[in-house]
Amino acid sequence: MLPETGSYWLVRFVFQRGLALIYLLAFLVAATQFRPLAGEDGLLPIDEYVEGTTFRERPSLFYFFPSDRAIGLAAWSGVVLSAVALLAGPYWLPAPYAVPASMLLWLLLWGLYQSFVNAGRVFYGYGWESMLLETGFLAVFLGAGPSQPPVVVIWLLKWLVFRNMFGAGLIKIRGDACWRDLTCLDYHYETQPIPNPLSWFAHRLPDRFHRVETLGNHVVELAVPFLYFAPQPFAAVAGVATIGFQGWLMLTGNFAFLNALTIVQSVALFSDGVLTSLLPITAPATTATPGWLSAASILLAIVVAALSIQPTANMLSKTQVMNTSFDPLKLVNTYGAFGSVTTDRFQLVVEGTTASNPTEGDWQAYEFKGQPVRTDERPSQWAPYHLRLDWQLWFAAMRPQPGPRQRWFKSFLAALFENDAATLSLLESTPFPDEPPEQLRVIRYRYRFTTRDERAETGDWWRRERVGTYVMPVSAADLRTGGIGRRRRVF
Repeated sequence: MLPETGSYWLVRFVFQRGLALIYLLAFLVAATQFRPLAGEDGLLPIDEYVEGTTFRERPSLFYFFPSDRAIGLAAWSGVVLSAVALLAGPYWLPAPYAVPASMLLWLLLWGLYQSFVNAGRVFYGYGWESMLLETGFLAVFLGAGPSQPPVVVIWLLKWLVFRNMFGAGLIKIRGDACWRDLTCLDYHYETQPIPNPLSWFAHRLPDRFHRVETLGNHVVELAVPFLYFAPQPFAAVAGVATIGFQGWLMLTGNFAFLNALTIVQSVALFSDGVLTSLLPITAPATTATPGWLSAASILLAIVVAALSIQPTANMLSKTQVMNTSFDPLKLVNTYGAFGSVTTDRFQLVVEGTTASNPTEGDWQAYEFKGQPVRTDERPSQWAPYHLRLDWQLWFAAMRPQPGPRQRWFKSFLAALFENDAATLSLLESTPFPDEPPEQLRVIRYRYRFTTRDERAETGDWWRRERVGTYVMPVSAADLRTGGIGRRRRVF
């Protein structure tokens, strides 16, 4: 007998707790990183956002309140509201107030995070930011308390996770020949943005295993998503496959909250009947969905259907663009990841010295939290926490010299010359805790994981070779005369 599919109270409850946890992490990141990255004196100052756009194009509270005080208030308010959502705050209210309170709570979370995404610019230019906003907006209409959630919204969540997974599958099969010849995962674990403690071991798995897992990747992203819309238990089987796939990615890499968010979305692929048959839980007695909420969910579905036209056309196009929004509020988006895989890992090592005429031995390296510098240091686990500076450093290292999208990089160097405490908080350590360096330089290396024999002999996780100089040795005066001026005047 098939599990019953008409009840989604438990599905909603589990989904909301998972989404609240991701919001909590995202706002903690904003509270600790947004100001040094994009605040008043950030690497990309907030006033540049205000001067360079309109509220209609990139709506944000910080358009009207571009200050560190407002940023801190919004971030910590988001943390508190996320904690309330995590603890199921609206469910503690009397039934008539639960649904309106839930809608208000999730709407506030969505609006606050929208402000950070739109004002954060390149530091918030990742597909999972718009994905969190789209998921969070649908959560507004799920309700709370003893009433059932609107089934329409559950199906909209299925449509979201379908675009998430199927879009990623299409961009891969179109984007890089290595996905078609099943060799991409020969390189991925080594060259991904931020490896984690298991990445070395995954990279050293046999080539035959990498072929099989690449084929499995295509099955999970290109075939399994069509089962999301099938009756139970087939949709749940697809959900288990998707969650297992995302769990493997979490075990072997640091992709911020992308995988965790996809797992939360996948909860919508189950029903209460399936959950109670798999887990030692039971659903409480429930009531019907309020009529006005059902009507609102139908209007929502109409809006989503209309806004899905462009994302769907993009997803099916031969010129598919991944991680793109088509409306200012990012209500319906297109997704995709790793349309191409780099075969070499390039790293930027920022070094400083207090010597006026330094020799090679006088240069000392800054340590980053996620990007490897020392070859003997094991990669760390950070996801689902998001190291935004480290991600941008990975992108920056792809070029032999700073490009237009690395306008923030000279500001970063200028901040190191000032021993700016906020900027240094984004790093693992500085070799100059008491006084700033006299000169800085940035060396570009090619890193690769050690072989099993090299690891056994040396204990190192990496081997590296110097491939160029990203920034020649400069002083603070050199940066100023080179066109920087104040930190906010970047190239």
